[in-house]
Amino acid sequence: MTYRLLAICGSGIATSTVAAEKCKKLLTEKGLDIEILECNATDIASKLATFHPHVVVPTTTVSDSLLGGVKRFSGLPFITGIGTEQVINDIADYLKTISE
Repeated sequence: MTYRLLAICGSGIATSTVAAEKCKKLLTEKGLDIEILECNATDIASKLATFHPHVVVPTTTVSDSLLGGVKRFSGLPFITGIGTEQVINDIADYLKTISE
């Protein structure tokens, strides 16, 4: 199964790219097939509607009401390097519970 992850940052350029690249690498190493899309905070609604992510990884503040119930994991560990292993394990564990 291919899992979809939406990386979100304030501008859709810098920190979401870092988070997306690290997520892709680390989740692929765990044997998961990952498709990732990056966006800025103002494009969340349209990306949720078209991309239908299984999880979102914001590196900026995003209201839960904007996410439409999609599971969120903090993207800050991918920027700071602190807690990266824990959050990637949490994402992988969650994705493994999903079947389409």
